[in-house]
Amino acid sequence: MPLVEILQRFTAWCSGGKVGSRSANVQRSILRIASARFASYTKRQTAVIVCIVASLAYQSFPASAAPSATEIVERAENILWGQTLTADYEMTITTPTWSRTLMLQVRMDRPEKKSFVRITAPAKDAGIASLRIASEMWNYIPSIERTVKIPPSMMLQPWLGSDFTNDDLVKESSILNDYTHRVISEKEIDGNDAYQIEVIPKPNAAVVWGKIIYSIRKNDFVPLKEEFYDERGELIRVLIYSNFRAMGGRTIPTQWEMQPLNKVGKRTTVIVKSASYDKPISADIFSLRNLNKKD
Repeated sequence: MPLVEILQRFTAWCSGGKVGSRSANVQRSILRIASARFASYTKRQTAVIVCIVASLAYQSFPASAAPSATEIVERAENILWGQTLTADYEMTITTPTWSRTLMLQVRMDRPEKKSFVRITAPAKDAGIASLRIASEMWNYIPSIERTVKIPPSMMLQPWLGSDFTNDDLVKESSILNDYTHRVISEKEIDGNDAYQIEVIPKPNAAVVWGKIIYSIRKNDFVPLKEEFYDERGELIRVLIYSNFRAMGGRTIPTQWEMQPLNKVGKRTTVIVKSASYDKPISADIFSLRNLNKKD
């Protein structure tokens, strides 16, 4: 069989699409014919054939395009929050002189831009709750039976003395919609190959951070770290994700530690105790009536 026909058969096989899309018998037949013919060629002729075949194979099976920076961030955010989230968190606030631990119930509907958080323990704090609907947020303080609307200027204030802000807690600003994204490097972080994404606010976005560097594990898009910079380019705080394990049908970081760099010895640690994703949540949860509910 002429060499041209061998290459024609190989090309026809490749044009069928993915490797394995042709039958096993056809694949074996082509390889058997090619092997028999190669035996009669000189080393130089064989080398030329190998180069041609390799070129044809490369053109037939192009490498998958790498995900864009925005796609990487979107996958990481979906791992953390899903489309909806029902979860229980343990939050510990630590300072050089004291610490306190709170148990939280969290509900989130990302497409509807709604979030609800209620403290369930300790008893003296139980019932304190926060509700976000679109760009509006309210806090309920049961000890004084009062609902307080949080103005935009207060969204970046600490939530109950923690190192997470009101905005962090209810996700009022969106790292996907309010920022642009660019892959700036690929590096190893704590033994994990990671993308480093530079996240820059859009011109008219109502956000405070000058930029965020988001580190995301390459093999499964699990978040590893977020570094928050002010408008002058100074690193203000770091959020470190760790203790990765299966929960809610996915692998997530079950420990989040926020470290403010301008407050020595202060940190806030969140432990994810349980999480369920992408299941319907009653609209009644995201209401002022539920916010003011007394358990």
